[in-house]
Amino acid sequence: MCSEEKLKEKENLMSYFNNITGYRKDILTNRSQVHKGSWALIEPDGIVKNVIPGFEDCDITILGSPRLGASFVDYIVTIHAGGGCAEGFGAEGVEVFFYVFNGRVELGNGEKQATVADGGYIFCPAGTKLTFKNVGDEDAFCFLYKRVYEPLAGYKAHTVLANINDVDWIDYEDMTDARSKDFLPSANDLGFDMNMHILSFKPGACHGYIETHYQQHGAYIYSGEGMYVLGDEWVPVKKGDYLYMDSYVPQACYAVGRGEEFAYIYSKDCNRDSQL
Repeated sequence: MCSEEKLKEKENLMSYFNNITGYRKDILTNRSQVHKGSWALIEPDGIVKNVIPGFEDCDITILGSPRLGASFVDYIVTIHAGGGCAEGFGAEGVEVFFYVFNGRVELGNGEKQATVADGGYIFCPAGTKLTFKNVGDEDAFCFLYKRVYEPLAGYKAHTVLANINDVDWIDYEDMTDARSKDFLPSANDLGFDMNMHILSFKPGACHGYIETHYQQHGAYIYSGEGMYVLGDEWVPVKKGDYLYMDSYVPQACYAVGRGEEFAYIYSKDCNRDSQL
């Protein structure tokens, strides 16, 4: 079947992330809340797959985007065996980050290339393009991010290809039951205008205070359950949910549940002044 036929076949099907179609066994309900320009909770039930040119044998869902109010785009991607993007993903002036939750994926950007397993990731600075291929026998589940890079005279970001499992946990604000990891060297390198992090809370742990700040966040929850304050609402969240938090939205969480840590990967813009 040629690429055009495959695309037409996809367009003729309403394709959901959870692969469930037809009548449900209960009334139509959904936990998602969307407050454009403020915050959003998007649960996995009901989100659709998107077609992205150049992605072959992949299921992609666009989560955060400028249509929501974000200065970036977040995706979740399931790469079927042999699938990927050979032509290169990215555009002039755009930086890209790709993280492998599970699977065996070959990653590259013309400067570096490696086959990674669970926890592998690549940051592609503006001027390079991401290529990836699932070289395993099972589906690979991944997180993808892109954003227009904000140049700073005298500084430049560089390619990072590594595995987050090789990065040590750090106690989050000296709280031993909350911990974090940084993917990029943004704290010590002004060439980077963003970073990706993991925050993980043991049940009962929480932020030290409700934060209100200039930066935007997009967060994908990959483990556990929690209660998140977004604006003036406390909302329950769990594994598989996506959160968008705009600038100055009050935000914090408590981890709940019975053993599994509440953890999410999230982005944050940094190292740049606000523009008038």
